Amino acid sequence: MSDIEMARLPAGEVMLHDARRERHRMVALEPFEIGVFAVTEEQMAEVLGIASRHPRRPAADLSWLRAVRFCNAASEWEGLDRAYTFDGEDVTWHVDSDGYRLPTEAEWEYACRAGSTGPHYGPLADVAWTSADGVTAPQNVGGKLPNLNGLFDTLGNVWEWCWDLLDPARYDAYRVFRGGGYADDAWSVRASVRRGGAPRMHHEDVGMRLARGGFDGVDAAQGWSAAVDRERAVSDDAAPIGWTPRR
Repeated sequence: MSDIEMARLPAGEVMLHDARRERHRMVALEPFEIGVFAVTEEQMAEVLGIASRHPRRPAADLSWLRAVRFCNAASEWEGLDRAYTFDGEDVTWHVDSDGYRLPTEAEWEYACRAGSTGPHYGPLADVAWTSADGVTAPQNVGGKLPNLNGLFDTLGNVWEWCWDLLDPARYDAYRVFRGGGYADDAWSVRASVRRGGAPRMHHEDVGMRLARGGFDGVDAAQGWSAAVDRERAVSDDAAPIGWTPRR
């Protein structure tokens, strides 16, 4: 497989914001690795045996399910343990696995911010492909300036799938994607913006970035917990005006 360049990030903390519930939480992270670039069409094609029209563009139009299956395929390609197992479309993350996987939301935001506290890690025109550039498709990775972690395109170009559920009380199995895309205005291309989609949904501006790192424990790591997901799914918090919870 074409080299997947990974950056190793040190332990640290990141503040996450849940806009619907108007809550902030500080997450402590252990060291982990994350891709310097989004997964490219060339890498996807090589592992999955499919065609690639634009080798250096980020692989996009990916469902979340395809993204996690690619993680397993990339792990097998390199002789690593798979991070995920499947029961139909129910996916279990084995947090002790050191194979490729999707980043948690906390890992993604920590990696994207690279120590910055504002909405962007640099002038947006310099670091991100957005609607202001007038492009009509994802652009080759690495065309804008990196953040201080040496990561390219964590803002703009394509949104990137994360492991976490978006808001299970409202959106059931929807998974998070982060970072904004080439067609988005500056308001959406911010380090804190959260959006998501159903596991089978795919969009031309949503791709993925690989992470690696195994941790002690079961069903909880790097800001994510299966127990918390279950609690969030039956939340009795006051609903916003005009909002109807999932039935």
